[in-house]
Amino acid sequence: MANGGVIHWFRKGLRLHDNPALINALESKLRLYPIFILDPWFVKNACVGVNRWRFLQQTLTDLDQQLRRLGSRLLVVRGKPEVKFPELIKNWNVQKLTYEIDTEPYSKIRDKKVDELAAEYKVEVSSHVSHTLYDVNKIIGKNKGQPPLTYQKHELLIASLGPPPKSLDAPKNIPSDYQMPEDVLKNGDFDIPTLEELGVCESDLNSCLYKGGETEGLKRLNSYICEEKKNWVADFEKPKTSPNSLEPSTTVLSPYLKFGCVSPRLMYERLQMVYKLKPKHSKPPVSLYGQLLWREFFYTCGSAVQNFDQMKGNPICRQIDWDTNTEYLAAWREGRTGYPYIDAIMIQLRQEGWIHHLARHSVACFLTRGDLYISWEEGMKVFEEYLLDADWSLNAANWMWLSASAFFHQYFRVYSPVAFGKKTDPRGLYIKKYLPKLAKFPEKYIYEPWDAPLDIQKRAGCIIGKDYPRPIVDHAKISKINMGRMKVIFSKGKSESGAQSSTAKRKSESSGATPPKKKKKNTIENVFAKKKK
Repeated sequence: MANGGVIHWFRKGLRLHDNPALINALESKLRLYPIFILDPWFVKNACVGVNRWRFLQQTLTDLDQQLRRLGSRLLVVRGKPEVKFPELIKNWNVQKLTYEIDTEPYSKIRDKKVDELAAEYKVEVSSHVSHTLYDVNKIIGKNKGQPPLTYQKHELLIASLGPPPKSLDAPKNIPSDYQMPEDVLKNGDFDIPTLEELGVCESDLNSCLYKGGETEGLKRLNSYICEEKKNWVADFEKPKTSPNSLEPSTTVLSPYLKFGCVSPRLMYERLQMVYKLKPKHSKPPVSLYGQLLWREFFYTCGSAVQNFDQMKGNPICRQIDWDTNTEYLAAWREGRTGYPYIDAIMIQLRQEGWIHHLARHSVACFLTRGDLYISWEEGMKVFEEYLLDADWSLNAANWMWLSASAFFHQYFRVYSPVAFGKKTDPRGLYIKKYLPKLAKFPEKYIYEPWDAPLDIQKRAGCIIGKDYPRPIVDHAKISKINMGRMKVIFSKGKSESGAQSSTAKRKSESSGATPPKKKKKNTIENVFAKKKK
């Protein structure tokens, strides 16, 4: 019978499969105490909406159920980690602590404190990389201690490292000698939190389209990346998927990767399996493997760039004199800009917690350099609240990208809030689903209802300016004005950051002013343009 205990601390990595830190804990031959800490810092400082709280609660429930099948359980601890660990160490005679490495700023500070506490109590600490394909520090080390600032450079560095470590199987059992004592196993103080405890009123929730948890995540992985769908996987090119289809045109694995319900290494291995069946397949940056590399790229940058989620003090971010307009920001956030395509996207986001990546591009461009000229930081905060897959590094990086603040510099490529959605949904079915007040408008006017004659508006039961707002800006005019403002900023050179783009948008993804002719360079920026030809 084991005398001492080992704590495995779940944070992200909320799964049993491919969890090297958990496996290490089991191999220590000590009593296993699997814990998750409800840290009040996140409640206070992280903006978490009701859909993501529900996803987390479902994920913890699923993890608890899986552990119970192994003769254990998930112990949910309430409080600050640096306050709770000393009492847990004493109560359970803890000799070892294992956890998955987290690269975000708060997590680094938190883990340093916990590691110091562990040393003070003579507790061994074993931390492992499994939330990313690679150890991001190794990527940075390969780049002479600096994070790569282009996707192309990052891809070359990844190639030099070889394949990522193989994923690990989930543990099949926990020997009875290493299971926690009965009094801990039955202690109700460690139960999974209810939605009410998390501050969620169930009446505020819409139907759940994407249930949280490893079980659901693996079902989704197995249903999309499999032999039966080898043609779809092999042909997948993200820019060719539809941002406004009534059902998702992509895998929607991002929430499960964000919470660590699905291992990126397992996803990588499944993709390689399918690619062997279909040697002729799409390549990064547009392939499904390319999407994993985007995630890796932004995690690498986020781990090393100071103030990555801010404009000021961020060495790779252009300093732009964004406007402050609380009315415009509220209209965008609440889906009442007067542009049905933009508003439908924002309503889907609030109701369901997920929107297609091109839909994200459309609303992000509209808020920032395209139409409203409001800081990307404001949009990032809204996405942080509403997205199931809100991921600190990816959220900040994508908003910098879409606002042409970093990574991407073709500011003259602007998404039209009218024309772009029409290409994949000319009938406006997506708009009619999320804006039912416009459902009776003829297709001719569904994207521009303000152009409909008054008698048509009356027959549709929706008067523009009364029942649905008129556009808060004139896109045709304001986009040119904003383009001029961006041109002035870019004419100053590389800004404080010098960060340049790694991949340009496909020409078919943009509309608006005609971009100036430029001599094409043989860089990854032209990937999409070349594919179109």
